[in-house]
Amino acid sequence: MKHAAIAAALALSGALVVTVLPLAAEDAAITTETANAIAAAVADTMRPAEDTARDEARKPGKIIAFAGVRPGMVVIEYSPGGGYYTRLLAKTVGPTGHVYALVPAGFAGRQDYMDRMNALAAQYGNVDIIPTDFGNYKLPKMADLAWTSENYHDFVNGGTAEPADKAAFAALKPGGLYFIEDHAAPGTGLTATNSLHRIDPAAVKSQVIAAGFVFDGESDALHNPDDPHDASPRQFSGVSDKFALRFKKPE
Repeated sequence: MKHAAIAAALALSGALVVTVLPLAAEDAAITTETANAIAAAVADTMRPAEDTARDEARKPGKIIAFAGVRPGMVVIEYSPGGGYYTRLLAKTVGPTGHVYALVPAGFAGRQDYMDRMNALAAQYGNVDIIPTDFGNYKLPKMADLAWTSENYHDFVNGGTAEPADKAAFAALKPGGLYFIEDHAAPGTGLTATNSLHRIDPAAVKSQVIAAGFVFDGESDALHNPDDPHDASPRQFSGVSDKFALRFKKPE
């Protein structure tokens, strides 16, 4: 019955083809309320067309469900980019939740970018855009989930991955979740982060576990076996192979 409720709720979005992931931890955490909130986020008419055009490749409904996002959560989002997931997270957590979108401190000087992101925050009403050092920040509330998508390899390049992991651990409540999605380069360790803008998921696991987290699950929703992993995602003609990892701060 629970699987049927999840599938029916997520299918409310015509842009989303639903296959419930066979992950016991995820299934146990999802309620019909959460599934409805995710479906409403994907179907949100405030999302720009350039975002919804990417949904087929990014599978936001599946990814948000796997990450453990639910209504009422306080979420930290590292490097929100243009706000693709910021909008989805804001809508999913709803008016009783909050999203702290952390952007690199250098972005504060890019007025056009900050204006766009602050307009997004005003549109949703439960988002704060915070230029900050990822390894040294203080939020008004302890968070339920920390999130980063397609950025972790850049954190490694900039020397902020380990500080961000430690800061996320400190900012999360006991039992809080840390979600990382990125372009995959299996077996390369940290050697492809700059040259190919990809990273080995095993290297991410090692770094995040070293910060105190426990590995809590992996989704293959974004896995593409046809990606040879030998070019940057922008140079690859198809959709890049991506991994999605979930970690947990011990209770």
